[in-house]
Amino acid sequence: MTATTQDHTEFDRLYNGLLFSLMSWEQLEAFWGKIDRSAGWYLYAVGETLPESAADAETATRFLREIDALLRRDHHEDYCGIVYADDLDNPTLVKIYDPNNLGSSCGGTGKHAIPPGWVMSRVPPREIIHSGVVAANRKRWWQAFLDGSA
Repeated sequence: MTATTQDHTEFDRLYNGLLFSLMSWEQLEAFWGKIDRSAGWYLYAVGETLPESAADAETATRFLREIDALLRRDHHEDYCGIVYADDLDNPTLVKIYDPNNLGSSCGGTGKHAIPPGWVMSRVPPREIIHSGVVAANRKRWWQAFLDGSA
């Protein structure tokens, strides 16, 4: 499926709109349980190729399990605070920041805003420019995920 201008407009509205943070690990765990895995999620690693189609329920489930493990392993805080969604009960867009690329604050401001590491969206995403270099270990993690070996 090719993304249309309307898709990009909707994606930008969601991506740049009001988002709510999952502050605690308990909140994040409950949130993952509210995500409809069969809803047609586009899974996008920022800096990598845009997904051509939405993931099936099995792939979405595997992504949630593996991204949760990555966040818990690499985010050395007693709180989460790096996952954001447009709706905490019925999300359409989820931004997941890379714990190893947070900059001075999650997301930053202005022209130096840090992009998320991953985006889950129920509308086709547009390319998000990553001004830095995506770490090789994250590229390997994403490729392993795509290959089904992560």
